[in-house]
Amino acid sequence: MASIKEIKTHIESVRDTRKITNAMYLIASTKLRRAKAELDATRPYFNALRGEIKRIFRTAGKVESRYFYPEDGEEPPHGTFACLVITADKGMCGSYNHNIIKLTEQKIGTGQHNSLYVMGQIGRMYFQRKARAGELDVDPEFMYTPQNPTMYRARHIAEQILKEFDDGKLDDVYIIYTKMVTSITFEPKILQLLPLDAAHFVTQEDEITRHHEASFLPSPRVVMEHLTPNFMKGLIYGAMVESFCSEQQARMSAMDSATTSAKDMLQTLSLQYNRARQAAITQEITEVVSGSNAAGL
Repeated sequence: MASIKEIKTHIESVRDTRKITNAMYLIASTKLRRAKAELDATRPYFNALRGEIKRIFRTAGKVESRYFYPEDGEEPPHGTFACLVITADKGMCGSYNHNIIKLTEQKIGTGQHNSLYVMGQIGRMYFQRKARAGELDVDPEFMYTPQNPTMYRARHIAEQILKEFDDGKLDDVYIIYTKMVTSITFEPKILQLLPLDAAHFVTQEDEITRHHEASFLPSPRVVMEHLTPNFMKGLIYGAMVESFCSEQQARMSAMDSATTSAKDMLQTLSLQYNRARQAAITQEITEVVSGSNAAGL
């Protein structure tokens, strides 16, 4: 059995750890509320953009754009593709980073010509090790952080990826992020950013027919070319915020489990401490009684 001093030191260590995990839980919950509020504040604008794109398809019929592939069932072009991967800068958030890395490896294993744009120090360090071994092509200058996502950051990322797409260096662009299914559950997901599927903006056959609801100047195609990049920025920003919220939720769950485990461990250690202390007192009493008997008292 461990000594009383060792058990007491262990108890103090576990108490300090419980304070840290509880503080990290509170910090994560605060960041989660703030990120959700920011997403709710910007979501109406991008929902309106999506509605306008749907209205263009509904009013103008089939609109040819380099940002869309047809809605008639034709497969999108396949070639060089890139993945925007969103991980965390830190660990201690359960399987959050592992799930994203695993899904990314499954995706890049399906193609021969691909490149990665990695957000988050955890994923960046992991994939750069593979890049140094010649297994992957990771952009070394893509150094954006997923912490506290902003529209300004999402705009810069979208412009960089759109430039690569417009220059013909990329044929497909995907974003791999963590989507919040509910307030307590989340899952890794792959979303195709470029080209977009026009069928997702047309839900019924009668919506493809022409209507005289609006006029688009100078043409529906030009209007679409202007709206789509802004819509792309909204998709990236939404993915960044959802990933950030999922990370904080995962960290809250991990820290809550750690705090509960520390509490249970303290109860066990306190029981061991009391038993050791009682055994020591009993031993001292026994020694005193034995000494008294030996002295004939």
